[in-house]
Amino acid sequence: MSEEQERRRYESLRRTTQALETRAEIARAARTLFLTRGWAQTTVRDVAREAGVSVPTVYATYGNKTGLARALADAADLSGDVPHLLAELEDPAADPARQLGAMAGFDRRLYERSGDIIMLVREAARTEPDLATLYSDGRRRADETRVHVFSSWPDGVLRAGLDVATAVDVYAAICNIDVYAVLTGERGWSPDRVENWWGDVLARELLVKSGP
Repeated sequence: MSEEQERRRYESLRRTTQALETRAEIARAARTLFLTRGWAQTTVRDVAREAGVSVPTVYATYGNKTGLARALADAADLSGDVPHLLAELEDPAADPARQLGAMAGFDRRLYERSGDIIMLVREAARTEPDLATLYSDGRRRADETRVHVFSSWPDGVLRAGLDVATAVDVYAAICNIDVYAVLTGERGWSPDRVENWWGDVLARELLVKSGP
C-alpha cells in the first residue's frame, strides 16, 4: 500500500470516528437537557448549543427532536442486557420461579440504568404521536416476552384461576417503572432489594405453591 493510500485510509477512519463522537455528544446533550428542562422546554437549538455543534448538524444526525428521543429510547432498550436475560430464560435448570426472577432482574437493570429515559418518552408521548407509538411498541414487546415464557410452562404451573393473559397483567402491575421509582426514590429501597422482592412476589402471585 502506498503512503498516499495509507494516509487516505486513516483519514477515512478519522472522519468516521469524529462522526461517531459527534453523534454521541449530541445524544449526551439531548439526554441532559431533556431530563433537566423537560421535553417540551428543550429545542433542537438548545441541544446544538449544549453539544457544541451547529443546528444543521443535529438535524443531519438525528432528523429532529423526536429522532433524538427515539435514539435515546433505542439505547435504553439495550441497557437491560437482553442477551443476559435470554441466557437465564433458556438455562435448562431454570424453573418458572427462576425465570420470573430473571425477568425481574432485567426490569431492574432497565429501570436502574434508563428509567429516566423511559419516563421521558412516556411524557413526550402525550404530545408526539411517533413517540406514543414507540412507547406502546416497547410495552407490547415486553408483554410478548412474558406471554412466550408463561405459555412455555406446563399445565398446572400457574395458580388456579389464572390464564396467561391475566398472569401478564399481574406481572405488569407489579414490575413497572412507577413501582420501581416509588420504592427506590421515595422509600429508600436499593435496586437489589426491589429485584428480590419482585421475584418473591411474582412467584407467590403467579405460581402454584410448592411444598407444605
